[in-house]
Amino acid sequence: MKVEDTALEGVKIVTPDRFGDARGFFSESYNQRRWEERGLPPFRFVQDNHSLSRDVGVLRGLHFQTAPFAQDKLVRVTRGRVLDIAVDIRRASPTFGRHVAVELSAENWRQLLVPIGFAHGFCTLEPDTEVIYKVTNFYSAPHDRGLAFDDPDLDIPWPVTPDRVILSDKDRRWPRLRDLADAFA
Repeated sequence: MKVEDTALEGVKIVTPDRFGDARGFFSESYNQRRWEERGLPPFRFVQDNHSLSRDVGVLRGLHFQTAPFAQDKLVRVTRGRVLDIAVDIRRASPTFGRHVAVELSAENWRQLLVPIGFAHGFCTLEPDTEVIYKVTNFYSAPHDRGLAFDDPDLDIPWPVTPDRVILSDKDRRWPRLRDLADAFA
């Protein structure tokens, strides 16, 4: 397993080993022992989420949950490709408001570790893209929050223009970062 730092402390790119032969491949997408051997925090994942996005330009995010239901996430793509984004929303952080953008695909097998205190979202780059992510807390509707994907202060290089993006109604209504009342300290 390869672990890479990003420009945001705590956000990591994790690439599990894949062992292939004529039949295909085998990979441990998560192994707690190897995880801890690489110096990563010993997360307790409690829920796996799986999404299918049929079209290119589907944007899901930017999402997070507040305490006591805040979530760490480990995100991977099993089919297709996405541009995956993590935005630092910890007000006291020196990187508050900054983001990292990482391409995740079934081919490159990378995963993105998004810790508590970051908003997360992705945009599909191929049709029929499937994303699976592990989380360390259960979904809680009263603690579900988001951030406007097109906030100009974030300057995120989404691969689709706002007039062509495919969003849920909920994702169209999230506030800008400067208006986010309950960002992390």
